[in-house]
Amino acid sequence: MKQALSAEAAMAHAIDCARLGLGQTYPNPIVGAVITSATGELISQGFHQGADHAEVIALNGAKELPAGSILYITLEPCNHHGKTPPCVDAIIKSGIQKVIYAVSDPNPAAAGGAERLRHAGIEVESGIGEAQARIENRAWLTKIGKGRPRITWKIASTMDGKVAASDGSSKWITGELARADVARMRSQVDGIVTSTATVIADDPAMTSKGAGKNPVRIVMGSSEIAANIQIFNDAAETVLIKSRNFDDLLALANDRGFNQLLIESGPTFGTALLREDLIDEIVLFQAPTFLGSGTPSIGDLGITNISGRLDFEISDVEIIGSDLKITLIKSANHPEGGR
Repeated sequence: MKQALSAEAAMAHAIDCARLGLGQTYPNPIVGAVITSATGELISQGFHQGADHAEVIALNGAKELPAGSILYITLEPCNHHGKTPPCVDAIIKSGIQKVIYAVSDPNPAAAGGAERLRHAGIEVESGIGEAQARIENRAWLTKIGKGRPRITWKIASTMDGKVAASDGSSKWITGELARADVARMRSQVDGIVTSTATVIADDPAMTSKGAGKNPVRIVMGSSEIAANIQIFNDAAETVLIKSRNFDDLLALANDRGFNQLLIESGPTFGTALLREDLIDEIVLFQAPTFLGSGTPSIGDLGITNISGRLDFEISDVEIIGSDLKITLIKSANHPEGGR
């Protein structure tokens, strides 16, 4: 007999399911759903992959729904007709008697699902697993909150903060496993952004290398680049923005509905985004090596006093092969600056 799931364990499983949809759902959020019996036996599960919503997949996957079945979902069920009908309609029709969700829907167009369910006589609870569900869905929540996609800057440096030696060479600072992890990261975002300077210097392909789907590649800058380089291969769509104005980047991203952008560039481009207060997260890969001299990972931010520093919080630390991976999220104490 399978072990019954507690409410917390069922929601944790739904969050794990939601994570499988990263990079597949824009402009929608990642969402996971789990259905259990009244006593906690797993009946069905599902996650949003860009078409049917997670709760509908879970409902369709259930051969039967015993009396008292409970639906756990990482985001409040939607109450509007978008690409698909409102999920609350499917839940009400299914006969589910109790719904537990982690995060209330902040999108005014889709909110109100919990109230609809209650009016239909369904018991509704919220808040279980909320903190973790928010972390996993932070890209979409940033987009709803700021009106732009979440922007993450990936940096690979030595322990003394250098991204290239004094002669410009930089391949490879980090090891093979760290580079494989970056490929996985690419598969979980909607667009990769780089500069014409990086493309000219490194000729990167910027694909997931088979780890998953390839995101849209976005190249910014006014320099001319050759037509036969890897960024123009047919592995993924490539968009050129012949501008250094980040408003043009945000306009493109918002028009496409992107939830998350990954910055893979040299320090000049990334530093410019930092100065504009557009970096929400930094993923720093550090190799256990030193150069002493060379190109620093971050350029001049115009900060002259310690009180002007840009504070980030350490969200996660991992050892990837021989390298260190540190995830830094903009500090809650850092002024947002409206961007």
